[in-house]
Amino acid sequence: MAARVRKAVFPVAGLGTRFLPATKAMPKEMLTVVDKPLIQHVVDEAREAGIEHFVFVTGRHKSIIEDHFDRRTELEQFLADRGKTAELEAVTSYLPHPGSTSFTRQQEPLGLGHAVWCARELIGNEPFALLLPDVLVQTPGKGCLAQMLDAYAEHGGNILAVEPAPDEHLKNYGVVSLSGKTDGRVLAIDGMVEKPAPGTEPSNLTILGRYILQPEIFDALAEHEAAHDKGAAGEIQLTDAMHTLLESQPFYAVKYEGRSFDCGSKVGFLAANVAYALARPDLAHALAAEIKKLS
Repeated sequence: MAARVRKAVFPVAGLGTRFLPATKAMPKEMLTVVDKPLIQHVVDEAREAGIEHFVFVTGRHKSIIEDHFDRRTELEQFLADRGKTAELEAVTSYLPHPGSTSFTRQQEPLGLGHAVWCARELIGNEPFALLLPDVLVQTPGKGCLAQMLDAYAEHGGNILAVEPAPDEHLKNYGVVSLSGKTDGRVLAIDGMVEKPAPGTEPSNLTILGRYILQPEIFDALAEHEAAHDKGAAGEIQLTDAMHTLLESQPFYAVKYEGRSFDCGSKVGFLAANVAYALARPDLAHALAAEIKKLS
């Protein structure tokens, strides 16, 4: 039986340069999709999947994220005194239980692999989930991570959420190759490459930004970190470490049910706002009317 996944890592140290000047003083993870910050959407996905401990890998000027997941007693008292129960629920319902959050610093901008490696002492010797806050996944029912945990319960190993992408976009992502073994929406992986050169892609399936990884990934990352072995973009790439781990452990790709939004891009962020608003009964009709006026 596969070991239970209790912890999740959230890399939130990036500078968000694609959203300047909005992110000059505010972390990009605190940009709102409708009325919730990006990071809250992703933490909610993890909590709904049963995650119990939330590990944030932060950087300088990111303390507002820690504040967001803490109580603000004066605001809560203000809302309670005025009978604003809906607003009070909105600022308290998402808060993790005391002691279930941890924060550590990524002191150098050395990429996703380095950010994950920075969480090694907080994760310890157990499997964990990794969720990138730049990616939101809207699903018709069970969330993306919950779907992956279903696959993990059956297959064990390491699980990656994947989705197809147009050929011209593959150079921007991690891409997997498949062994040919399939089990419905779960596919066995026999290789992967980060940001492949055009014409060298092993498939059209890109790694989404949702992972379930075994703790041995830290050993693979440590090798790259100690050797200053930087991959694509001059960073310590998680994909390179996963490729190393693939030599000794199985990896599976899950074709999740739902739609993703790359909120690291302006178009993806705007599309997410529209899609999530249209999914809200209190906003859908009025927003659809406004969109019609613009068309």
